Amino acid sequence: MLINVLGSAAGGGFPQWNCNCHNCQGVRNGTMKTSARTQSSIAISDDGIDWVLCNASPDVCHQIAATPELIKHGVLRGTAIGSIILTDSQIDHSAGLLNLREGCPHQVWCTPEVHQDLTTGFPIFTMLSHWNGGLVHHAIDPDEAFSTAVCPALKFTAIPLLSNAPPYSEYRGKPLPGHNIALFIEDTRTGKTLMYAPGLGEPDEALMGWLKKADCLLIDGTLWRDNELANTGVGRNTGKDMGHLALAEKQGLIELLSALPAERKILIHINNTNPILDESSAERVALTAQGIEVSWDGMRIAL
Repeated sequence: MLINVLGSAAGGGFPQWNCNCHNCQGVRNGTMKTSARTQSSIAISDDGIDWVLCNASPDVCHQIAATPELIKHGVLRGTAIGSIILTDSQIDHSAGLLNLREGCPHQVWCTPEVHQDLTTGFPIFTMLSHWNGGLVHHAIDPDEAFSTAVCPALKFTAIPLLSNAPPYSEYRGKPLPGHNIALFIEDTRTGKTLMYAPGLGEPDEALMGWLKKADCLLIDGTLWRDNELANTGVGRNTGKDMGHLALAEKQGLIELLSALPAERKILIHINNTNPILDESSAERVALTAQGIEVSWDGMRIAL
């Protein structure tokens, strides 16, 4: 299994276009040891030729341009992306579908709840029906394994997450199980497994069982502290409000990861305010000491 991290930041990217927090200033003026990041998305393959896109970031066109493997050669127009899976209907994971309209029809896997959000509050499926067949919806049934139109050696299982629905959704504050999922991905040839969970809120017993089985975790690292946005003066929402489990809280993500046997533990979907973006920070040193990695745009993982 080959995994390309196309984007590793949370919504807004890093630096965020309208933010002058300490981190965003540091990456702009070169005073911080770090790198710029686009909004969260990955691509997965079983052969390095055909790829499954997991989440369509608003930055997807730039991400494709920066990833030679996703360019399909020998055709006038085309793409190596043969399938798309959405883990939720958040704007930073779905708005990129609009940028991919010239390549329609696209085969898109998502839960019925996500499909409903993307045909009502944010009607991407409806809008793109006007472009060469638009988006072809394949319904995901949580906890049941499925495969996509490409990469037949990869088996995907959707795991419901305790998180939140998007602000535009009628289910904001009262999400259903299918509004947020993790993907447990198995290479059926080697038995190697990846857990991709960019929107982790509160872990429950069912999720813990899947986390313990994964060889590699690519997991939500949005915030260091739950009240980080207020502390940095850029917002009022807590991590819990947004559906994210902060790293350094009591019973937070670091504590959770320390109890898991995965060979690699890698954070993704990192907010621009998070101090771990500074490679010289005490917080980053603490993560490294725990064996936890921080993903970056262009990171390659082979399982």
